[in-house]
Amino acid sequence: MKSNDIVSLTPGKRVLFLTKDPELIRRQLRGELDLQMKDLRVADLLDDINTDAMTPAWACFDYRPEDIARNAYSGIMVSGERLFPQDSLRDGNFEIIVSGQRKGVGSSRETAVQAEKWSGIRIAIAASFAPIHARNNISQGVLMGDHAMLLRLQAGEKIPLSEFAKGCDPITRKVIEYGGLFAFTRAYAKGEVSLPQPRTEKRPMTLAEKILASHVEGAEAPVFLRPGDAVCVRVDGGYSHEFTTAQVHYFLEKEFGSDYRLAHPAKFAVFEDHLIYADGVARMAPFSAKIQILRDMQGLFQRHTGVMDYSAVNGASPGICHTIAREEFIEPGDFIQATDSHTCMGGSVGSLAYGVGATEYAALAHSGFTFVEVPESIRFEFTGELRSGVTAKDVMLFILANHVRRQETLDRVIEFGGPGLRSLSPDERATLANMATECAAKAGVCEVDEAALQWMAARRKGVGIAALRARVVEPDPDAEYAGGVHVIDLSSLEPMVATPGDPNRGIPSDPTNGMQIRELGEVTIDIAYGGSCTAGKEGDLDMYAVVMREALDAGRRVRDGVQFWIQFGSTVVEEYAKKRGYLEVFEKTGVRVISPGCGACIGCGPGVSANPEQVTVSAINRNYQGRSGPGRLYLASPLTVAASAVLGSITAYRKGMFSDR
Repeated sequence: MKSNDIVSLTPGKRVLFLTKDPELIRRQLRGELDLQMKDLRVADLLDDINTDAMTPAWACFDYRPEDIARNAYSGIMVSGERLFPQDSLRDGNFEIIVSGQRKGVGSSRETAVQAEKWSGIRIAIAASFAPIHARNNISQGVLMGDHAMLLRLQAGEKIPLSEFAKGCDPITRKVIEYGGLFAFTRAYAKGEVSLPQPRTEKRPMTLAEKILASHVEGAEAPVFLRPGDAVCVRVDGGYSHEFTTAQVHYFLEKEFGSDYRLAHPAKFAVFEDHLIYADGVARMAPFSAKIQILRDMQGLFQRHTGVMDYSAVNGASPGICHTIAREEFIEPGDFIQATDSHTCMGGSVGSLAYGVGATEYAALAHSGFTFVEVPESIRFEFTGELRSGVTAKDVMLFILANHVRRQETLDRVIEFGGPGLRSLSPDERATLANMATECAAKAGVCEVDEAALQWMAARRKGVGIAALRARVVEPDPDAEYAGGVHVIDLSSLEPMVATPGDPNRGIPSDPTNGMQIRELGEVTIDIAYGGSCTAGKEGDLDMYAVVMREALDAGRRVRDGVQFWIQFGSTVVEEYAKKRGYLEVFEKTGVRVISPGCGACIGCGPGVSANPEQVTVSAINRNYQGRSGPGRLYLASPLTVAASAVLGSITAYRKGMFSDR
C-alpha cells in the first residue's frame, strides 16, 4: 500500500458487528443477517473485548497464524458454549470487524490480531484500542478506524489510506502505508525510508520522555522529546517465554532466513514459566503435544541465538520472567521490550518497559532498535502511608475503579512518585508497575530511591550500588503530564476487591461490617490463590505468612472445603520463604504450596476453577472470563486472599480478626 491508495468495501465481503446481544452475533456468523452501522449505536457494541477472549491460552498453542485463526474468539462463552464455533470467523467471509470501547485490552498476545487477519479481517473498527493491541494491528498491517469511517464505507465511499493513518506519528504512518512492520523494516534497510530526527527544543521532561531521549538512535546528545515525537530508539534488552518464542523464531526465519542473528543477544532471554504446570491440568491434556513443540522450539531459538537461558531444569522453572528480569538484569534507565503485557513490572526499578507482539519483538531483537511514538504520561503522586491491612494491590484496584473507567490512563505511561511511594517496599512498587497494563496504559514506571537501589544491588552479582545510582533517571520538577497529576493520600484507602469480569470493577471493604466487601455481602469461596508475577514476590509471601501465622496462633486453618494455593514467583522467593519458616506455617494451616511458575494465572496450573459454579478469590492481576478456569474470579490483595481462605468467604484482613470469632 501507498499513502495515496484507496480503501473501500470489497464486493461480496461482509462486516461483522460484535454486539452485546449474542444472538445477533450468531445470526451474522450463520449468514442470516447483515447489519449496518447506521442502524446501531456504539453503545450496542461490546466494550473491553480482551485478548484472552479473542485467543484464549489453549488457542495459542498453535504458533502458525493460519492455525490460530481457526479458533478466533473461542474465549467468548455464552451459557457454557462457544459463541464462535471453530472456523466461524474464517468461513463467514468477513473483512471488517466492529466493536465498542477499548478493543484488545489484557495480554499482549499478537495472536489476537493474527486470528482476525488470517480469518480475512483487514479493517478493525472500534471507539478506542488498547495500546499494545493497536501496535499489533499496525505491525500486522490491519487497518484501524472508527465508527464514522465505517458509516462512510457502508455508504459506498472510498476512503484514502492516509485517513487510517491520521493522527499517527510519521513513522507509524509509514508502517501503515507499507502494510506492516516487516515490509517497512525491509524498506528502511534498503534506504527507501528516511526517518525524521527529533527537533523538540529544550523542555522539562517526564521520566519516560527522559529515558527515550537517552536512547534515540544516532542522535547527538542532549535530545529533548515531547509526546507525539516519532523516534528510532535503541533497545537495551528483552525476553520471550515458551508461549511466544516459537512464533518469534518462526517469523525471524521467514523474514531473514535460517541463518538469522540477533544484534545484541547478551541482555535478551527466554523463560520457561507459563506452561510449566500445563501437563497437570486436565483440560490441557489434549494440547500436550503442541505444548511440547513450543518448548522444543524455544530451545532451538535459544541455542541458535545465544540469549540468556531460563529454561526449566528437571521440570522445575527458575521463575516467572517478569520476576526474574526485575531481580537480575533490568536496571534504572533501561528501555526493555518483551512479548508479554506484564513486562511493565520492570518499571518498578526505574526503567521504561512494556510488552509488544511477536512481530515487533522479532524485528527489534534482530536489529537492536525499534520505532516508537513518544507517549503521553499521567502521574500519581502518593502522600501519606497505607494503613494496616491495605496494600499496593488495593491502590491499583482503586486507580482502576476511579481513573481507568474514565480512560485517563489509556495509552499513557503511568508515573508513580511522591513521599507516599517511598513508604512502599520495592516489592509493593512492583505491584504498581505490574498492573499498569490492566489500566490499558503503555507502561508504569516508579521513581527510584535509596531503598530501591539497595534492593537491586543485593540481587545483582558484580553490580555495585554506585553504578546503579549513576543510571537513575528522575523526572523534571516542572514536567508536563497530559493525563494530569493526581494526588492520592494512601492513608485514605480501604482494602478493595474487583468483581468477576474486569479488574476495574473494584469495591472497597466495609470496616463496620466485619470487613466484608460493600455491596457484595457474604461471598463463599471454593478457591483462594496467591501467586503470579503480581503476587508471588518476597513481600507477598510475608503477607500470606502474617495471616496464616495469626490463624495458627488462634487455632485456625484453611476452611474446610476451600483450596488455598500459594505459588512462588521465583526460586529466590521460594528460598526466602524457606529460610523464614513460612513453609512450616503453611503446612500446619492447610496451604498447598507450588514451586515457581505462572500456573493458575494463565489457566495452566493448580488453582484453576473446574466448573462455572466455583468461586475463586485471587491475588493475580486480571479476572477476565475464563482467565483462570470457568468459575467466577474475584481479585484481591494477598492479605485478603489469605484471610478469605481461613474464613471461607471474601473478607478483608485486619489484625486480630481470628481471635474475635
